[in-house]
Amino acid sequence: MNADARPPVIRIRGLVNRFGGQLVHDGLDLDVAAGEIFGIVGGSGSGKSVLLRTMLGLKRADAGTVELYGRDVGRLSPAERAAFVQTFGVTFQNGALISSLTVAENIQLPIREYRTQAPAALAALADLCVALVGLPPETAEKYPAQLSGGMVKRAALARALALEPKLLLLDEPTAGLDPISAAGFDQLLLYLHSQLGLTVVMITHDLDTLFRTCGRMGVILDGVMVSGTRAELAANPHPWIQAYFHGARARAAPEEANG
Repeated sequence: MNADARPPVIRIRGLVNRFGGQLVHDGLDLDVAAGEIFGIVGGSGSGKSVLLRTMLGLKRADAGTVELYGRDVGRLSPAERAAFVQTFGVTFQNGALISSLTVAENIQLPIREYRTQAPAALAALADLCVALVGLPPETAEKYPAQLSGGMVKRAALARALALEPKLLLLDEPTAGLDPISAAGFDQLLLYLHSQLGLTVVMITHDLDTLFRTCGRMGVILDGVMVSGTRAELAANPHPWIQAYFHGARARAAPEEANG
């Protein structure tokens, strides 16, 4: 199905974000349809992480609207927000696991925050999430410091899936991983996407991940976003896009993207 024929999970119109006198976003628009894996790229300081924080409601936009599932994120009451945050899962660049908690306890955190579960059910859900992301069962009782970088990324993903969200927001999910671990994470993401019916939005600098997993991509340029497939963006004459999509690293990246 054409992405434009599906109802948008994320709809952003006229987004403006400023930090002091610096204009970060200047009328940015974005649509992400249900079932997409959408990648966001841009130069350093282009506002990728600011955009993610605005989508999460962690930063209030200076102007414009951010809608998730048709709801204006900026207009939610505290009670509405508490229910709303359960509809999406988030991972951050360094994993953001709490070092003093085991993997199982990290996974259980969002469940404890928003739902009432018996201890046995919490343990079972943590074990299920660990298995879902391809980690060995014994990982549940380990602490973050005992895990490799790839295992930390998967444990963070397991926590993001704990509330059974339909939308995943991923910040640099393969940053710092070796090529084999990064490719393994990409394959896991594609599997979960297909099996769980997820919509995924990711910020990434990893061209392999971008081209391997994303059907469409958005490039933040001069405060606005240019979106399209890899082929559509590669045909865009903007110098930054040309350098990004036709450079040596791009030529070495996978030819086929997930559609």
